[in-house]
Amino acid sequence: MLKSIRVYSACFFFALLTLFFLDFTGTVHLWFGWMAEIQLVPAILAVNVAVIIGLVVLTLLFGRLYCSVICPLGIFQDGVSNISARRKGKKSRFRYSTAITWLRYFSLVVFIVALAAGISVVVSLLDPYAAYGRIASNLFAPIYRLGNNLLALAAERVDSYAFYSTDVWVKGWITFGVAGLTLIVVGILAWRHGRTYCNTICPAGTILGLLSRFSLFRVVFDEEKCTKCKACERVCKSSCIDPVALSIDHSRCVTCFNCIGKCKFDAMHYVPVMLKGKKEVEGESGNNPAGLSRRNILSLLGLMIFANTIKAQEQKVDGGLADILDKKIPERKTPIVPPGAVSAKNMKDHCTACQLCVSACPNNILRPSGKLATFMQPEMSYERGYCRPECVECSQVCPTGAIKPITTADKSALAIGTAVWIKDNCVVNTDNVQCDNCAHHCPTGAITMIACDPDDKNSLKIPVVDKENCIGCGACENLCPARPFSAIYVEGNVRHHLI
Repeated sequence: MLKSIRVYSACFFFALLTLFFLDFTGTVHLWFGWMAEIQLVPAILAVNVAVIIGLVVLTLLFGRLYCSVICPLGIFQDGVSNISARRKGKKSRFRYSTAITWLRYFSLVVFIVALAAGISVVVSLLDPYAAYGRIASNLFAPIYRLGNNLLALAAERVDSYAFYSTDVWVKGWITFGVAGLTLIVVGILAWRHGRTYCNTICPAGTILGLLSRFSLFRVVFDEEKCTKCKACERVCKSSCIDPVALSIDHSRCVTCFNCIGKCKFDAMHYVPVMLKGKKEVEGESGNNPAGLSRRNILSLLGLMIFANTIKAQEQKVDGGLADILDKKIPERKTPIVPPGAVSAKNMKDHCTACQLCVSACPNNILRPSGKLATFMQPEMSYERGYCRPECVECSQVCPTGAIKPITTADKSALAIGTAVWIKDNCVVNTDNVQCDNCAHHCPTGAITMIACDPDDKNSLKIPVVDKENCIGCGACENLCPARPFSAIYVEGNVRHHLI
């Protein structure tokens, strides 16, 4: 019964979390957006105290249920491991092994140091939620969208508009490669060894493993009924059950209940366990090689939250046009970060590069950064579209506070950048033809056309940008007919401000 409840709950979470990264309509997030906010690392970066306390309490009560039910990368590993077992015809294929303690704590220390120092690339690579997000948005989403486009084509043949086509393209080859490499590494480990990644590399798994040593409910042996048949050992994907010593390493146990379901002698139970001196009642040795007490563990988690808190204190209107694929991205001195990001620094300090905002953007203007300082974090570019005033999708889906929620009213008055006119690129000067695309499509009226020669009433007109009214939406840059570089482009504002 416990295993069935866990499996159904995990499938529910995994399906909806995956749809977050595939659904380009925003429908799923309206109802289930909270699932992204209860992920551990995003909650720490957002300093979401309620969620952090909730996960700590959940773990201290029931063990690592987070890893087996809530974390999408953990559930993904279970799926790969189960497929491997069926393919090999060996449903009982694991063996007990000792924990690789030095690697677990080394990864955790690296993660904490990176978090405190603001080295976002390390944090984003180690965050399991972000890792799965990159896999889903870069590898699964294109397949999902291709399927949607096929349905749209079929529906169009019968005069139905139940589906509509959407763009399918790789938004960042570097991020695509990282996602592919992550899939390969995690997939191979899960295929061969089950939850090895969770119990050796993942910092979230290590943090919760430290807490789960002291959980109230744990899987324990009934020594009188146990025959030491090792059936529990062979189905333990965390390789944490030693049937000879009748002990379980609860820091690695992900509370999957496989062992309970497999035991034919009713010798394993999930019950409240209390500590008695130095030895636990279920027969676990009680050794703590890392010398970590409950107080030390909570202090460690508190340090992570405190470090991030300190860092936090430092801190479609035209009816649509066809895609223009031959535009080139201008060299911006300051990258443009999404409305609601507050500043480039806030984005750098809080973003885990999970790619959820990139997947949710309906205008195709968000893509992963290739710069080391902001590696895989979202940046804006306008060669495929522009930031429409009525769209606030990215601010609604971010679980870490890197992009804060805003309304359409907020967005219309929020300057994320400033348009810059390049005289030598403008068709008025290069082709001697009149063009007012930039002024015509500017939603705030920040661009005015003035005569090249004030003394000539028939003079062609050129644009002048009112920097006080420009919000940096990129409509001018996207709709400019100049090739390959637009005659007007947007420079990002280091810190966003109201106009």
